[in-house]
This record gives sequence, C-alpha cells and structure tokens, in this order.
Amino acid sequence: MELKKDSNAVSIDMLLIVHSEKRHAAQGAHSDRQADPGAPPQRRGGNLVEKQHAQQTQVITSYDNQGTQLTVEVHPQDAMPQLLKKFSLAKRLQGDKNGNTRARQPGGKDAHAYPWDRSSLKSMPLDLRQFEKLDTYASQVTVKSGLDALVSDLVQEAHSDLERVRAIWIWICHHIEYDIEAAQEKDRQAFKPTTILQTQKTNCDGYAGLFERMCRIAGVQCMTVPGYSKGFGYQPGQSFSGEFDHAWNAVFLEGRWHLVDSTWGSGLVDSTTSKFTFLYNEFYFLTHPALFIEDHFPDNKNWQLLKPPQSLRQFENNMYHKSEFYNKGMLSAHPQTSIIKTVNGKVTVTIESCAPTLFMFMLNGKQEHGLLSLRKNGMKLDVYPPTVGTHKLQIFAKGNSEIYSSVLEYTLKCHYADIDVRLPAELHQPVGPSWFSEQMGITKPSHPEPVIYTSDGRCSVSFSVEEGISVLASLHGDDGPITEETQRRYIFQLQREKRTELKVQLPHAGKFALKIFVKKRQEPGNYVFVFNYLLCCTNSKVNWPVFPESFGNWGQDNELLEPLSGVLPANHNVPFKLKLHGVAKALVKGQDTWPLTLNREGYWEGSCNTAGCQEVYVMVLENANHNFYSYILKYKVNAQ
Repeated sequence: MELKKDSNAVSIDMLLIVHSEKRHAAQGAHSDRQADPGAPPQRRGGNLVEKQHAQQTQVITSYDNQGTQLTVEVHPQDAMPQLLKKFSLAKRLQGDKNGNTRARQPGGKDAHAYPWDRSSLKSMPLDLRQFEKLDTYASQVTVKSGLDALVSDLVQEAHSDLERVRAIWIWICHHIEYDIEAAQEKDRQAFKPTTILQTQKTNCDGYAGLFERMCRIAGVQCMTVPGYSKGFGYQPGQSFSGEFDHAWNAVFLEGRWHLVDSTWGSGLVDSTTSKFTFLYNEFYFLTHPALFIEDHFPDNKNWQLLKPPQSLRQFENNMYHKSEFYNKGMLSAHPQTSIIKTVNGKVTVTIESCAPTLFMFMLNGKQEHGLLSLRKNGMKLDVYPPTVGTHKLQIFAKGNSEIYSSVLEYTLKCHYADIDVRLPAELHQPVGPSWFSEQMGITKPSHPEPVIYTSDGRCSVSFSVEEGISVLASLHGDDGPITEETQRRYIFQLQREKRTELKVQLPHAGKFALKIFVKKRQEPGNYVFVFNYLLCCTNSKVNWPVFPESFGNWGQDNELLEPLSGVLPANHNVPFKLKLHGVAKALVKGQDTWPLTLNREGYWEGSCNTAGCQEVYVMVLENANHNFYSYILKYKVNAQ
C-alpha cells in the first residue's frame, strides 16, 4: 500500500492492518487457561474494536501491554482528526512479543518478610468500611445469562482492580456452595465455570477456576495455585505427600501479587454431618502471606510470597493457628508447636491478644483438669492431664461475638500424670479475678492470684463491689457438701463499707472451688458466674463446721463477730456479738429468750444457754412500733 505523507486516513488504515495481524496470531496461540474467548473485546490485550459513526467517522481503540488505551478517530478528509489517549481503570494482561497474554510470575518485590509483623492481617493496606456498599451490591447480584454478563453486572459498581476483585470474591463466597460429593468423586464436569453457575456448587478446584476466569474477564491478572492445605480433616503434626489436595488464587493488584481462597472464604463443612454451611470468612481475602502459609503450601515456593520461603517440613511442623485465631484478635501463642510434652505432669499455654478476650478450653472434650486465668491482653492456661498418654487440647475464644470459636488445637503427650494435682470437677473457668470481674463490678481483690493456699483450712477473701451489685458465693469440692444450702454454709458473707468479705472455713483437707456470682439488685433474673478461686489445704486435721444459716433480713452491712460456728455446743453459755444496722431491738431465742444490748461501739452483745434446745435463732425488731421479730441467723446445737 502506498503511503501518502499528507493523508492521515491512509496511515490509520496501515495501523489497522498491522494490529489485525497480531490479533489473529495471538488468538491462534492462546490456550483455554490463558485467555477466555468469550471475554468482551475491550478486556483483551492487543485487540482492536472498530465502530462506524453515523457520520462515517471511524473510531479505533487499542490497548498496549502497559494497560494504555489508545483511541483514534478517523474523520472524512474535510475534517480534522483527533487523537485521544487515556489510561483504563484496569491493568491489562501482559503480552509477549507474539501478543500472547501471560501473567507475570512473582518476584522479589512481591515477597513479604517472615515472620508476620502484626501490623495487618492483609497483604496491602485496606479499610474494609470502604467496601460496605460494594459488598452489599455484589452479594445481591443474580445470574441472568452467562459468565460474561455476570461479571459485567458485578463490576458496574467497581472503580478499580481492587474493587473488581472484591466484587467477584463477595459474589462467589455468598453464592457458591462447596459440593462434597463432587469433590469426593472428582467429577471434572462439576468444576467447569458454566456448570458451576448452573448448580452453584463446586469443589476447591472449581472455586479457584471460577475466580480466575471471572477476574480475567474483568481484566485483572489472576492465577490458580495448587498445593497442600491444613483444612477439613487435618490432624496436628501430619505429613503431606502425593497429590495436592487444595487450590486457591493469586491476584495482581497495585503492582504486587496477593493471595485469596474463596473456598474457605465461603463457609465450613461440619465434621459430624459433612454438610456445608455458608459462613463468610474475611480472613482469606488478600491474606498476609506469613499467615496464609500456616494452612496453605503451594506447589511452587514462589507463590508463598515470603522471604525466605518455608520448606514443606517447616509447614508440617509449624503451629497451625486457625483463621478465627486472627479474626478474634489473637497475636501469638506459646508453645509454638502443635505437639507438646508435659513437664512433671503439666503443660502451660499462653496467648497474647490485642484486646481483652474471653477464653475457654476443652481437654478430651471436657472442661476439666485445667486452670485458665484471663489477662488484660490474653490468657494463661495450666493443664494437668489425668492419665498417661495422648490428649487433645482445644482452646476457644469469644472475641466481639457471643459465640466461642475454636482458635487453637494442641496434642499433649503425657508421660507422667500427677495424681496429687487433681482439680475439683466443679472448678469452672476462668479462675482468679481479672478485667472481666472488674467489668462485672468486682474490683480491688485481696487475692489477685487464682490459687489460695491455707494451712488451717480458713481464709478471708475481700473485694470492692460497685453500688447496686449483689454478690453470691458457694464452695465446691469433690468430696464435700452436695446440696446448694451446704455449699454456701461454709462461707459467711460480710459487708464492710463498700467491700464484701467472704470468710471461708473448709470442711476438710483438699482442693475446693470458691465460685463468685453477681447480679444487679434492681434487675430480675439469676446470678451470673464471674470467676472462682482454687482453695488448697493439705492439713488433714482440718474439720471446720458450717457457718450459721442467714436469712433474707440479714443485711449486707451487718457484721458477725461471734459465734462464727453454725453448730453450738450443748449445755453451754455462748456469747454473741454482732453489728446490726437499722434495728430497734435484738434477741437470741433458744429454750428461753435472751435479749442483746447495744454497746458504745455499736455492737449488740449478750449470751444464751443452749441447754434443752436443738436450734438457736437471732431475731431483730426492725421498728420499735412493731410487735413482731424477724429471724436473721439460725444455729444448730450438738446432740448431748
């Protein structure tokens, strides 16, 4: 073709011919995985689009390898041509010298330093609030026809590659169900994107393939990454070999590769019923590589995006923190290995969290044989396996939700079981006061540690109580009292100004749980458990009786000095000394009646003789104008 220096139209025709030839060469070289023949032309690198205006104006649009969009308008000879150049919102797939599209392999600038620096769970700075509107929109998009139309609908509200990927991620996680049967049968037909759209079910290969296909239609570089995973059925310490069991994706955003797993982002498989439940998990969207490697090991170490990369042996031996570990705000745990050996029959686990968090644990499926104490930023757990052998330890955290989620799992190897450390079965968690007890209205405890040792079987525990809060305590031992009444009779509660004191007398040597409950006085409902102390006494001579039984009229500001024993000797004169507030008269009633007198110090004093009676009562007249007395304390008298 002859070129005319003064003819822009002829020059543009030559451009059209040259690019058309490249387009055909590229189409012949593409594989199904590298390019989608059904993708809209404007999303393909190296392709041209021709449009004829009504005025015979020709518009030619081209995209180069750097994502630049070049638009040229060819006007009739009597019109002036205009050249428009603009950058598209989406990066185009890279092309080689033959025009074949290909994704850039990860390099040094994609790698993140290992270990995790705790700054973010994501591999790039994100404010999830910016996605709220987009997430709502994407989750509600429905399939109207094919995959191209679905992607077109999804990206309508997206204004960047990041938002395009986010919209695709949200749609898949909220619409595609994990197909357990297809995964077990390895039905390749069920993994095709067109089939997935029809059934809205697939396995991990299907999730990853669909995600890659949709990203490519949207003009975003995306790769499917196969590898090993610590997913459904994983056992701590297991080895990995043979065929890869999982697949996920890497997406290219803002000049770097990032990792996503839409399979695990969409929900969970119940281990007992093997049924899938949609449960969105934000953790697996653009996960920080140092966290992603805990349960994903790619076939190509470059896709770890870590420097230095980990070996398969490290992956097998490293501690596995479940996604909820990080979702609930955990930062670290010790020990950092999933298999722990006991030392002198004991294992200690500590967790650091970024905020106050409630924890619980289960050893072999039961909340026994451990002491869990809460800390301001974490917890400490001492576990005493009851038998020699292998034990399963699970740790749960509550976080901001009302549900405890499993965050860690250990295998304990016990070579020696210390039978002397047997803990009461009724010892609930947590033990000891903490930020949680402060939140519930109990502050400034006399005993900040969870374990109290007493040589004579007696102790006194006190703490400040917020106004309007009632406290209830009970004592529990494996060989001790079994009724609710006697559980409280070994504790006598006193109120001194704004502090509550609990006087405790143990019935015998051993270990006991001193449980603390609270309730707002003005609100209906039951008392709520807050924490407990572990009381320990090795003195075999201890044999304390119960305290006297108190009734509802025993005021919180009252104080009992003597007698503290709820069982009085027969045929004895027994002295009484109490501080009673707001009463006109007080007396002790047995076989006879003995009045108490008010001394200068504000104590009611007197004595009674226990001859001929089985019970002794302390009674008060609350108002001088009344003519009836109320029971406040009850004592029993030993048989003669």
